[in-house]
Amino acid sequence: MKKTILFIAAIVLGHSLSAQDDLLGMLSDEREETIDYVEATFKGQRMINGHTVVTRKAKELEFIISHRFGRINTGINELFGLDGANIRFSFEYGISDFLTVGVGRSSFEKIYDGFAKYQILRQSSGKKVMPVSITGFSSMAIRTLDNPAFQNEEFSDRVAYTHQLLIARKMNETVSLQFMPTYVHRNRVMGNQENDLLAFGVAGRVKVGKRVAINSEYYYRLTSELTDLYKDSIGIGVEIETGGHVFHLTFTNSRSMVEKGFITETDGDFFNGDIHFGFNLSRVF
Repeated sequence: MKKTILFIAAIVLGHSLSAQDDLLGMLSDEREETIDYVEATFKGQRMINGHTVVTRKAKELEFIISHRFGRINTGINELFGLDGANIRFSFEYGISDFLTVGVGRSSFEKIYDGFAKYQILRQSSGKKVMPVSITGFSSMAIRTLDNPAFQNEEFSDRVAYTHQLLIARKMNETVSLQFMPTYVHRNRVMGNQENDLLAFGVAGRVKVGKRVAINSEYYYRLTSELTDLYKDSIGIGVEIETGGHVFHLTFTNSRSMVEKGFITETDGDFFNGDIHFGFNLSRVF
């Protein structure tokens, strides 16, 4: 009787294990047939000054307000730069999950700007393996402040365009990297400056807490132009997520917060103390 019971138990156990293996195999096949998209490569649309690959979801509206104070090395007389500030605010809307448009206004050079960014590829695994996310970005900036160096300015003289490919990869839950090949065209420039400039940007985010990360970005100007006058844009900051808000505390050698300004016209030397403290504050509706 005992042998019979053991024999029957062995048959039942064998069938159970076989069924379990079949179930695990089916689950594995289902995972291979699904596409797992990477989430939260970056928490917001901005790194420091520049954009990330992130686009707003359809019908989301984001309001961003940014400040850049004066240079820290101006000393106590200027309260280490806090006496002077440039401000930019913008409204950015998700037309679809892949397409975001925005408009903004800066006090620096009284610039109005508009942009569009489109998510071309999204990092994923599973059925579709994509190692990076890629977003195309284009903007137009219009300077409304008169430039005393220019005589008889026309509207077109005040316009500049920027085009970028934003290429990012979330390496793990802690580190994300982004590369930004960039082309900038300015319709009118001073002296022997060039209208067309190329630059290559690199940026990174390192998560150091549940809601805190360190962001940094650097734009290397590939086109040689008056290198003694203008410098490469450098920025580092602390990102704090607080519910519906994303808050950045930033340190950068750039005063301008639009692409044509901080990529090609930064005149501060970061390593000589020409650093502007500032912040970005965003709210999504």
